[in-house]
Amino acid sequence: MTDPAHRAHGLAGDSTPPDWPALLAAEVETLLAGYPQIGRFDAIRWHSPRPLSAACLVETTRGSVFVKRHHRRVRSVATLNEEHRFIAHLRHAGMPVPVVLRDAQSRTAVAIGDWVYEVHERARGIDLYREAISWEPLPVSDHAMVAGRTLAMLHNAAEGYAAPQRDTHILVARSELILAADPIAALQAQLPSRPGLAGYLAERNWTSELSELLVPWHAAAQPLLARQPRLWTHGDWHVSNLCWSDRGASAQVSDVLDFGLAAANFALFDIATAIERNAIAWLALDNHAAHADIACALIEGYRQVRPLDGADVHLLADLLPLVHVDFALSEVEYFHAITQSRANADVAYDTFLRGHAAWFGTREGQSLLQAIRDCV
Repeated sequence: MTDPAHRAHGLAGDSTPPDWPALLAAEVETLLAGYPQIGRFDAIRWHSPRPLSAACLVETTRGSVFVKRHHRRVRSVATLNEEHRFIAHLRHAGMPVPVVLRDAQSRTAVAIGDWVYEVHERARGIDLYREAISWEPLPVSDHAMVAGRTLAMLHNAAEGYAAPQRDTHILVARSELILAADPIAALQAQLPSRPGLAGYLAERNWTSELSELLVPWHAAAQPLLARQPRLWTHGDWHVSNLCWSDRGASAQVSDVLDFGLAAANFALFDIATAIERNAIAWLALDNHAAHADIACALIEGYRQVRPLDGADVHLLADLLPLVHVDFALSEVEYFHAITQSRANADVAYDTFLRGHAAWFGTREGQSLLQAIRDCV
């Protein structure tokens, strides 16, 4: 059953019925009975509007926890544990990340029927951008500076984490295709193990369309990208995934959230993703979409903690039109094969995959890339 009052963020910035049913009180109570340390279930206080899973804040007799539920075709226990091990590494290195709680059997990921659950401590601070939609630009450049510094801190904490690559492409921000000397051949090699994506692409002239997308950007950037040091990355560095100390312009990040897209990539990949998520109004491209001040504030904040030289910044600009490619295809696969929404799969392919890359060829897109190159 789906709660008709619960709405999720849609791909067009609208509010839509969710792909996944909202978590129910009885369901959460049954799950939390396996976590005796957090007390008894009291009530669900808030449902997340994020569309790719179901999540809620829950009040218990000993405080609040965050519960998230995935369909088993999106996250298996093993796949979810990959995220949890990375979180544990970051916490050990001093990053402010909420604890992933263990149940009475010492599990951080719990499978019940078709669902896989995780329970986190409630994040500290104010969820200032809780209602913000992904790709909605950050309105406060001071917060962009802090977000950049915090991302650099996370990358310092991630150094030395040498886990294998994620065991899935579904809704994970990876970079194998843009790192490949021949992305078309690399994707063709992946398709036998990605039948959902193969089924969608079989109905598209994808080799020509992907080649057209890549030609303006890939050949010059790829040799330099391929030499970047490997680093596990957050993959979705948008301010809605950060909690803040207060509501003022000088607020600091109190906790980092949502490592669902994390994977083994390289540092510039995360910075480019942060710019794509926070500095471009993708839902309003006809109305001064580029926010160069936010992009440069993210870069400046980052290099206050971790070095970025002029060559890095120029490569960052060259990477930006490509950084979304692997994840956009993972969304196509998710919508086509799992939620079975051809309309959403088409949006992911035409508007996200192709449209975002094409925008960087426009006058405004070119102006943003030049502004980033000038942030030296």
